[in-house]
Amino acid sequence: MISYLKGSVLSKQANYATVETQGVGYKVFIPVSSLLELRLEQEIELYIRTYVREDQFSLYGFLSPKELELFELLISVSGVGPKVALAVLSGGTVEVITSAIGSGDPSIFTKVSGVGKKTAERIVVELKEKIGTGDLKSSKDLSESLDALVALGYSKLEAREVLKRISSKDLDSGSIIKEALRVLGKR
Repeated sequence: MISYLKGSVLSKQANYATVETQGVGYKVFIPVSSLLELRLEQEIELYIRTYVREDQFSLYGFLSPKELELFELLISVSGVGPKVALAVLSGGTVEVITSAIGSGDPSIFTKVSGVGKKTAERIVVELKEKIGTGDLKSSKDLSESLDALVALGYSKLEAREVLKRISSKDLDSGSIIKEALRVLGKR
């Protein structure tokens, strides 16, 4: 099984990249949020989950071990396959997703294509005890902050990146937005 790849990005498509390692190109499905950060010919390291079924052999790649761990937890939920788990990870950071699970908030998952209300609730119920949530940010505040930054004209990628850098575990959404705008204003 392949569990790690280090190589250069040969090409990018809507939901995957071809990563060349020692003359071999691997098709690796990557969360869209991470895929947008990659440049052609960039050297990258990916933590891989090899997914094998009768009719398919697929590689799912992540920039951090935490993303891989969350992906594996998501596909352990009944009714959540690798494509849906990848879509969930494309829609938010690890912190936002784990915080939503920890706080029992399925609303972040219903925004993902292919995830209905019952599946979203099942994700929260099945993973709540598996994920420690002691120091995580409030998913509702982060989600509101992300939406507000996008409404102000920032791209989702820009907004996610700035929210990752803000230590906001004790801040409400208004304070998070103010801090994010301060950081964005310094660029």
